[in-house]
Amino acid sequence: MPDAATAPAADPGDAVPAVRVRGLAKTYRGSKKFPPSEALKGIDLDIPKGSVFGLLGPNGAGKSTLINILAGLVNKTAGTASIWGIDIDRRPRQSRAAIGVVPQELNVDAFFTPRELLEFQAGLYGVPVRERITEELLAAVQLTDKAENYSRTLSGGMRRRLMVAKAMVHKPPVLVLDEPTAGVDVELRQQLWGQIRTLNRSGTTVLLTTHYLEEAQELCDRIAFINHGEVIACDTTEALLKRMDRKEVTILLGEPLGDLPPGLSAYDAELVPPRRLIVRYRPSRTRFRDLIDDVRESGLTIADLSTQESDLEDLFLELTGAPADTGKDSSESQESPSPPPAVAGR
Repeated sequence: MPDAATAPAADPGDAVPAVRVRGLAKTYRGSKKFPPSEALKGIDLDIPKGSVFGLLGPNGAGKSTLINILAGLVNKTAGTASIWGIDIDRRPRQSRAAIGVVPQELNVDAFFTPRELLEFQAGLYGVPVRERITEELLAAVQLTDKAENYSRTLSGGMRRRLMVAKAMVHKPPVLVLDEPTAGVDVELRQQLWGQIRTLNRSGTTVLLTTHYLEEAQELCDRIAFINHGEVIACDTTEALLKRMDRKEVTILLGEPLGDLPPGLSAYDAELVPPRRLIVRYRPSRTRFRDLIDDVRESGLTIADLSTQESDLEDLFLELTGAPADTGKDSSESQESPSPPPAVAGR
């Protein structure tokens, strides 16, 4: 088995990131009908070992191109990239063994059982029979009782879980999940979130792309926003949320109110008749306690209140100027090849 696949668990003191790209660029050649397309414009990015790292951006931002370069499915135009310290150009076989990719498409062979599929995939990676973890993976994705059923009989959620197991047969230290919960129901989404957390706790570095910003906020400790082939923001999730510096308080008043009191004129306040008052403020400039004191000093009675802080959707809109959407990167889908069905996740 290639040495990258048996890489040690992440060491918090290890300065070498799980994934490092420098000056990474990709320009797709044009045609008679379409001009050349610059998908990546010399991006720099470090993904720390042991992290759950979110890669967010609108359709056509360059996310899929970046993933496909790391997986060896697309040739870069310029720059360098390494996975677990292994350069993808100098040691392509070892670098590909260090990464597992779960694509958005459910590309499993309909006539293989889950056990056969995992055994076959392990064989493609050269994993010796005695080192295979097929039964462990089936249990981890809750498919032990379906191990002998043809894949075509599995539900969409089961097949998605099988894709995760398929990407892990060679025990890669880095796992890429491309829209893992696209089109799944709430219960299955929660199950997949639990599996992602379990994999991460076991030492696997997870790179997650998703259009569900709530999902990224829930799972990721670091996030990079990419737009038009460039990284426009990269930081911890906590730091990115603090950057917004906006908060909203909804106050249910004890009595009806016709107009805003003069004492609240300094705030971005909105009255929703008859008894609802919405106040927006910047926590860095105004303390919550002072705001409440001003409301009371204006002669208003607070019957109830709720607060709402800025989330990743607000930051997404501010950075990209585009609404969060669903589906794959549109500009890349025509030009980036899809993984062959037998070797997806490579």
